[in-house]
Amino acid sequence: MARSEWGSKIGFILAASGSAVGLGAIWKFPYVAGQNGGGAFLLVYLAITFSIGIAMLLAEMVIGRAAGLSAVGAFRTLAGPAWAWVGRMGLLCIFTIFSFYSVIGGWTLMYIGEALSGAALAKDTAFLGQHFTALISDPVNSIAYLIAFVGLTAAIVVGGVQKGIESVSKVLMPLLFVLMLVLIARALTLPGAMEGVMWFVTPDWSKVNDSMFIDALGLACFSLSVGCGTMIAYGSYLGRDIQLGNAAVWVAALAVVACLLAGLMVLPAVFAFGMDPAAGPGLTFITMPAVFASMPGGQFFAVAFFCLLLVAALTSSISMLEPIVSFLIDEFHWSRKTAVIVSLCAVILAAIPAALSFGVWSDAKLFNRTTFELMDYLASNLLLPLGGMASAICVGWVIWQRSSAEITQQGARAAWLPVFRLTSAVVAPALIAWVFVKGL
Repeated sequence: MARSEWGSKIGFILAASGSAVGLGAIWKFPYVAGQNGGGAFLLVYLAITFSIGIAMLLAEMVIGRAAGLSAVGAFRTLAGPAWAWVGRMGLLCIFTIFSFYSVIGGWTLMYIGEALSGAALAKDTAFLGQHFTALISDPVNSIAYLIAFVGLTAAIVVGGVQKGIESVSKVLMPLLFVLMLVLIARALTLPGAMEGVMWFVTPDWSKVNDSMFIDALGLACFSLSVGCGTMIAYGSYLGRDIQLGNAAVWVAALAVVACLLAGLMVLPAVFAFGMDPAAGPGLTFITMPAVFASMPGGQFFAVAFFCLLLVAALTSSISMLEPIVSFLIDEFHWSRKTAVIVSLCAVILAAIPAALSFGVWSDAKLFNRTTFELMDYLASNLLLPLGGMASAICVGWVIWQRSSAEITQQGARAAWLPVFRLTSAVVAPALIAWVFVKGL
């Protein structure tokens, strides 16, 4: 059976960028930047993204297109049977991430309804915190909404590469940026908003430490979707006419733009109303509703904000489900529909314990972590760094001749090739190893 391909370069770039521009950019970036002092973290994050981040992104695209297979088959075909474990580790990683991510995706669906009814809008953050806790600890609520979110994702992925993922990404990604620009325009017109802008872009070098570098590198890996096989699967659908280096730069650039826009959307509003930019994950579901309740037309902007969160969540969840589906198609020759249905059921079963860990199973802990926290730690602190390191080493050392030929095919200029190899073979693995050790 002929392998599917992206219908156009822009379709691939938007789909791959959608993978990067998910809740990692909209939900996570503002509060991580807030916890790390703003401007200095921004510069460190940019430096990492446009150096080893792009190198790892390009490495995974190379592996995918060179093999024309998903991660397990790609590593096995290019580097030998012993390397198939890297693909399996990536598959476990993306399955784990999608399982706990779908819980947060369910929350975004839930909060669209809360914003429409006005129930989530109040100036009292203590009340909003209690309201948020009550919603996510309700087992029926949590499970129903995560099932709805996974179902939405599956409905898109079952359409295939061009008719499903690419066509939806061409609509969702521009919509995402339009919604962000509308909310930024509103945020910047608030009294005191420029204080938040200056805090976001002005470096405070006293904040630079090991922890900041760890957070910046972790966020770069997460936001670029490297280390888990997503870009290998997406790269496997690339035609021979696409210049990989060019595509990698575009994807990274759009991911960075989304993070910058997210910062400009959230932080000025937080400062305008005297909120704490280091409020943590609750910045989205607790602090922002308080901000909306304090501004004219707040309910409209609250609905727009949570719709934007849903769009961002879907663009990422699509890219999480596709590597799993691609693996089942490649390895077991299942139809896409069968692969999607099996994947959907497996993810829901794995996500239910993560959802219940905020309520009835909140006291059930292993290594002092709830199920949700354990899944997050396993994927983000262990599997992602190891997967990214393995991909970089594979391209930089094991299959370099094939990799360089893949990059320079059809006469593509690549004067930067020696720098890419040095980064893939030495710099990226060394830095990831450092983060891995520090994070243990």
